[in-house]
Amino acid sequence: MTKNVNGGMTVAIDGPAAAGKGTVAKAVAAHFGFAHLDTGLLYRAVAAKTLKGMDAEEAAQTLAPVDLEDPSLRNPDVAQEASKVAVIPAVRAALVRFQRSFAARAGGAVLDGRDIGTVICPDAPVKLFITASPEVRAQRRFAELSGKGIEITYETVLDDVKQRDMRDMSRDQAPLKPADDAKQIDTTEMAIEDAVAAAVALVEAKLADRG
Repeated sequence: MTKNVNGGMTVAIDGPAAAGKGTVAKAVAAHFGFAHLDTGLLYRAVAAKTLKGMDAEEAAQTLAPVDLEDPSLRNPDVAQEASKVAVIPAVRAALVRFQRSFAARAGGAVLDGRDIGTVICPDAPVKLFITASPEVRAQRRFAELSGKGIEITYETVLDDVKQRDMRDMSRDQAPLKPADDAKQIDTTEMAIEDAVAAAVALVEAKLADRG
């Protein structure tokens, strides 16, 4: 059931790849009638352009909404390239303004990514960090890719997940980590429906506090 909330609210959701943050973010946005932005697609779209030969900074500055609809954005090579371009300060700077503008919309917004609660929206009233073990996340991603007909082994996916985690958590610019005041939801042994319910409850509690 969708609830229309007047006044809006920014919900920041962070976490590593395949932890379930995108699914939770979409469900929360739909429940409350908020707009949703998968900020990782911004970096993937830049990555897709760089893989075709464009300079990363130019790709970020010229990014258009249609670029987010490229079906190749979910491919493993684009995902790996995305975590590489994400460490480039000029790329991050070019995309921050867009994300913050989206977050400030009056109707409410849910943004999911890796630095939403720590960098993009540090004052968001609701911050969530969705996580799960690398092995479980790799199995989820392997199933997703296999279902799309992409030939890849579980071992390769697990290695990609671990490499990306290391790169995301150790980068100098906006490393992946929970905000100090973020509520953590571990989906390793949790059904996605339960994770969504937990997230919705946290947002509802904040809305109740606002009166």
